[in-house]
Amino acid sequence: MVFAQTSPPDVITTRLTLDEYRAMEETNPERHEYRNGEVITMSGGSESHSAIASNFLIYLGFLLRDTDFRLYNSDLRVWIPEYQCGTYTDLMVVNGEPEFNGDRNDEILNPMLIVEVLSPSTEAYDRGDKFKKYRSLASFCEYLLVSQTEPYIEQYHNLDRNSNDRWLWQVHSHLDRAIFLHSLNVEIPLTEIYRRINF
Repeated sequence: MVFAQTSPPDVITTRLTLDEYRAMEETNPERHEYRNGEVITMSGGSESHSAIASNFLIYLGFLLRDTDFRLYNSDLRVWIPEYQCGTYTDLMVVNGEPEFNGDRNDEILNPMLIVEVLSPSTEAYDRGDKFKKYRSLASFCEYLLVSQTEPYIEQYHNLDRNSNDRWLWQVHSHLDRAIFLHSLNVEIPLTEIYRRINF
């Protein structure tokens, strides 16, 4: 297997069949994204990245513990059929039972809320092509892009579940405020998201 270095410098790509990719992901400790035959080796996250994602998971898990919503961390892939893309989110929420891709139990088709903690190597992709791919999923209706270098979160909420082209954009940048998550009907204070994060 030959890997080719691409830009940015900490992302490596190669080409594999979908079956080869899935077999590799079952045993490889690194995470890779599958983009219609191209396999991208994603760089590891920082301590702040991991802590922010954990804060989200812990706080939302507590808020949603007696609901039908299910939370998943970055161990489970989202499969995006329209783009033949398998990718990992920092956090996703499913309403009710997860819908899996065929007979697989590691590829979800129906996330409604996705959270990405931004990294220098993936920020442009998370904002652009990745968001475009996520919007092709009928269940997807809310997206959070979370800075790890300052208290700053961009929130996108779909205003029309029958269309994917009417998204409301909001910015949250004050630690004394909370974000209302429309898809879950709950609020999460920024102080909980950024708990024990030093800027």
